[in-house]
Amino acid sequence: MTRLGGTWHNWSRTETVRPQRVETPASTAAVQRSVQAAAARGMPLKAVGAGHSFTGIALAPGVLLDLTDLTGLVSVDRDRARVTLRAGTRLHQVPKLLAPYGLAMPNLGDIDRQSIAGAISTGTHGTGARFGGLATQVTGVTLITSGGDLLTVDENENTDLLGAVALGLGALGILVEVTLQCVPAFLLHAVERPEPLEAVLGSLDSLVAASDHFEFYWFPHTELAMTKTNTRLPESAVRHPLPPLRRWVDDVAVGGLAHQLACSIARTVPAAAPAINRLSARVWSDREFTDASARVFATERFVRFREMEFAVPAGNVRPAFEAVRALIEDRGWRIAFPVEVRFAAADDVWMSTAHGRASGYIAVHRYWREDHAEYFEAVEHIMIGFEGRPHWGKLHSLDAGMLRGRYRRFDEFVALRDRLDPDRMFDNPYLRRVLG
Repeated sequence: MTRLGGTWHNWSRTETVRPQRVETPASTAAVQRSVQAAAARGMPLKAVGAGHSFTGIALAPGVLLDLTDLTGLVSVDRDRARVTLRAGTRLHQVPKLLAPYGLAMPNLGDIDRQSIAGAISTGTHGTGARFGGLATQVTGVTLITSGGDLLTVDENENTDLLGAVALGLGALGILVEVTLQCVPAFLLHAVERPEPLEAVLGSLDSLVAASDHFEFYWFPHTELAMTKTNTRLPESAVRHPLPPLRRWVDDVAVGGLAHQLACSIARTVPAAAPAINRLSARVWSDREFTDASARVFATERFVRFREMEFAVPAGNVRPAFEAVRALIEDRGWRIAFPVEVRFAAADDVWMSTAHGRASGYIAVHRYWREDHAEYFEAVEHIMIGFEGRPHWGKLHSLDAGMLRGRYRRFDEFVALRDRLDPDRMFDNPYLRRVLG
């Protein structure tokens, strides 16, 4: 279906565009036709998924290709536990698609509203020192190049390009199919509790090493860390899921409605933020349960926010975090949203924020109705000093000149872009800034 463009904006309301045309292809052939037609008209074209990137990476001033209808399971290789999905499939749809085959994705982030193509193309990740981001699960893709040609990249064809197209920033072509390496379905035993921040920081390396998946949140102006430790169990293990009422109270009443109220109060009366955070740190997430992996990894977010996240070498996590903590204190800011710290294994994906190094991620947030600029700019300056790489889908101001030295294969990626999209059909302002 094709229609005249209306106003499109992303989830966080940081980016808005009025595309000239909006198309909703439901098949690979339809995507090819859209690309060929846009090329004939000399119009730029971008695919969008759920709009969950905070940056303008998916901004489409020409043709906006909405992949909402390009969803579902294409094929399953039972012997190798691999599945091929259409690119617009949302992450929250995947568990149900995999369930009949007894499979699961090895790791997920804490939000599952994104499309699979958008998630891998921006470097979405979860936590766990032995696990990579979602792009490391990719064993093959099919994409449409700017000439409208079908390009398959997998273990049999164009294998040398897999490290580039698995996290392609939307710059190399339009993904239509993605093949993922899955694992047998499993459970997670979740322990979420508040702990003294100094104790967590003092034993951070051992906590990360001893856990399958460890992360923590810190509410500024408090001395508590909200820790989350998930331990992998076989699917045959006994489940102890949260009772429906408890889940609703934790995720909707406290995590949604109460947090929304707290953010609104803190925005109106900034001086109230420390007291609100101390209360939040004590009532949020003191629980233990066992459930299917996807139900533990991801939580629904009800409060709209803006986010910036940097990956730093794992050994730099504590000093970088301490610098952010001192910054907030020194500036006298009143920050109502927590700082999040997660971890990931090193990988060989060209433009991955964890390329070549075990990494920790430090993310800062602000309520969407608050001005985030000064806070984010100051934190970004700290992260740059600790060898930080910005998450491609989250707010930052780095450009190609600064990013080139942070990625060993940056120039190879740009050269591949020159080959697959010489006329920059898939270009937009964000990509011009970060890739040159």
